[in-house]
Amino acid sequence: MGKYKVCVYAICKNEEQFVDRWVDSMKEADEIYVLDTGSTDKTVKKLKKRGVHVKKKKIQPWRFDIARNASLDLVPEDTDICVCTDLDEVFDSGWREALENLWNENITRVRYNYIWSFDDNGNPAVNFYIEKIHIRNHYQWTHPVHEVLACDIEENAITTDLITLKHYPDKTKSRGSYLPLLELSVKESPNDDRNMHYLGREYMYYQRWNDCIDTLIRHLQLPTATWRDERAASMRFIARSYSALKRYDEARMWLDKAINEAPYLRDAYVERMILEYKLENWEAVLQYGSMALQITTHQKSYINEVFSWDYTIYDLMSLGYYYTGHIDQALEYVQLALSMDPSNEHLLSNKRIIEDYKNNT
Repeated sequence: MGKYKVCVYAICKNEEQFVDRWVDSMKEADEIYVLDTGSTDKTVKKLKKRGVHVKKKKIQPWRFDIARNASLDLVPEDTDICVCTDLDEVFDSGWREALENLWNENITRVRYNYIWSFDDNGNPAVNFYIEKIHIRNHYQWTHPVHEVLACDIEENAITTDLITLKHYPDKTKSRGSYLPLLELSVKESPNDDRNMHYLGREYMYYQRWNDCIDTLIRHLQLPTATWRDERAASMRFIARSYSALKRYDEARMWLDKAINEAPYLRDAYVERMILEYKLENWEAVLQYGSMALQITTHQKSYINEVFSWDYTIYDLMSLGYYYTGHIDQALEYVQLALSMDPSNEHLLSNKRIIEDYKNNT
């Protein structure tokens, strides 16, 4: 027993494949509580066998916030620290000890390291802070999807890198409910900038380009939309939509806006590279690639694009140099790209083409 009573809580549905791995990670807590929202597989049986407290309840109509609050309601009132996770997530071992060493009676919430996705080589690809560790009372989940914790007292949150949660999702699972829930979320809270941004992004995923553009312009016009990273992301997504509509001048305009909004982020420069590559404007590819590479600080944010920090810049720089006749530089950059992804067939093929060209001229 530790200094504090620590309880994990979660929601789940048809996640039997994750049960043992998840419980092995969460068992550092004193108790684990799960709300099952309608599993038809062996999830509930496996959880109970591992000593997890499980309650079954169908949430109709489905909303993530209502389900999360129902799972939080399972946690005893005398709990000091609540830890909300999903069954496809795993803590690095020792998280309980690290949490107790950080905690004091004045803290209400903890922000900690979250690795949302990994690249093909097992390295973190998207990494940011989340804040789903909190005191038992005064917190409630809100919003039908992309739900967040709302607090009715003054918060005292701390941030740590000593606790890391890793996400290993089932990539076959549908996210088809997200769009209608986001539309509902914006309808319920039309001035919530976060929801508006997510809705516009979702329209982009569905290739509803004009809806994406209109929604993200609404996001940018909201008085509370002040986080420059997210504003720049909305501008990039607007640019992607214009590019898909073959309105390339407008795409460039919005990428320029994104660069001006958050010049310390690589993403807009790399998106401009990708656009110019698509249009075979090789000098511009090199220009924006060089600018991107001047940014060496990788912000810990969900806004970051994987392509800004993997081999993509070096790949495009190599092509830019190849098509402008700078073969030595083309070879140098394709080798840099391969140092990040040595078995990539596209890069290996490019390297062979560049080497053959060099050897025959």
